[in-house]
Amino acid sequence: MDHKSGAILYDKNINSVLPIASLTKLMTAIVVLDSRLALDATIRVEKDDIDLERRSRSKMRIGEVLARGDMLRLALMSSENRAASALARTFPGGRDAFVAAMNRRATQIGMSSTRFVDSSGLSGRNVSTARDLSKLVATAAGYELIRQYSTTPQVALTRLDSGAQINYINTNLLLRHDTDWDINLSKTGYLNEAGYCLVLQAVIERRMVDIVLLDSYGRYSRIGDANRIKKWIENWLRPAIGKL
Repeated sequence: MDHKSGAILYDKNINSVLPIASLTKLMTAIVVLDSRLALDATIRVEKDDIDLERRSRSKMRIGEVLARGDMLRLALMSSENRAASALARTFPGGRDAFVAAMNRRATQIGMSSTRFVDSSGLSGRNVSTARDLSKLVATAAGYELIRQYSTTPQVALTRLDSGAQINYINTNLLLRHDTDWDINLSKTGYLNEAGYCLVLQAVIERRMVDIVLLDSYGRYSRIGDANRIKKWIENWLRPAIGKL
């Protein structure tokens, strides 16, 4: 989608309702920032933040204390599920209020086929469409911190309780390696039922575009598809730009 005009450049099955896995965390970030809760306030990871549904692994240990802003950074760049859980748990009114705020915000921006049930995307009941997610990407890109945190290649955070440093890396390979991408916003996702997912906003041939890729079969297919889309747009636009 052309970000400026909203024109769809290419689409396939854009109205299919599918699980979206950790793409959910973009809405989680929007709700946290909209709440204007202090980002320097500390949050402790609790046993209640452990993923009992998928038993996903985490570098965050129970009892670990981090600033809310650092939790948000890890949820976006490293897709930390315990961070996303803690952000919702410590929201005024708790997780139920947080999820309700996610769904209200989705309605506000016209995501009519979208439903959120948790803040991490671990549930297969978090669903959306490629059309709706293009609206989410466009909205999320309006938040400077979401752009910054979601495109951070790696970060070393210091545990406030012990002083130990823990290294986290971005889940998007395009941001971890030296590529010719100019990425403004990024988020990956994966569940068995969702496949491999990727959304990003990038500048391609001086045009800002929003890309949504859902239900990719192979681990690297979403990266390959993104590269093919980029090449296609470049080949399409370069002749026109050369005439300017």
